[in-house]
Amino acid sequence: MQNVLSFLLDNSGAGTDGANNPGGSWVTIVMLVLVVVVFYFFLIRPQKKQEKEAANMRNSLEVGDEIVTIGGIVGQVVSVKGDTITIATGKDRVKIRFLKTAVREVTVKANAEEDTEEAAATPSAIEPAKEKAEEKKIEKSTPDEAAPAADEEPKA
Repeated sequence: MQNVLSFLLDNSGAGTDGANNPGGSWVTIVMLVLVVVVFYFFLIRPQKKQEKEAANMRNSLEVGDEIVTIGGIVGQVVSVKGDTITIATGKDRVKIRFLKTAVREVTVKANAEEDTEEAAATPSAIEPAKEKAEEKKIEKSTPDEAAPAADEEPKA
């Protein structure tokens, strides 16, 4: 650490009259500002973004969500009250109360199961598109390519 400080002081011209290295202190200041900017964009900003996403996840907890805590406990949310949640875990559905901050991730959202059931019940948008494509192929075919009528004899 002492070597770094002595290097910066030697290169900045501090302690001298500045005749040997005019403007050297500006270079040091610019380098320090550059280091702060790099730290902000590579360390501070991504961490704040990750914390914001985690807070949104914890605030959107609902009854029925399946979660994993920071201690590795897996369970299903049975109640949400203020800053605490109660989960049921295990075969005998033991209930444990946790702070919301102890939730690491939501593995299954309660409303996600309903969405998949609705998607399975509604017809797919792909099917009508396939039918339309087949109709267009039939319309584009010429009379020679079309199948002969029942009363006509096939051409040899």
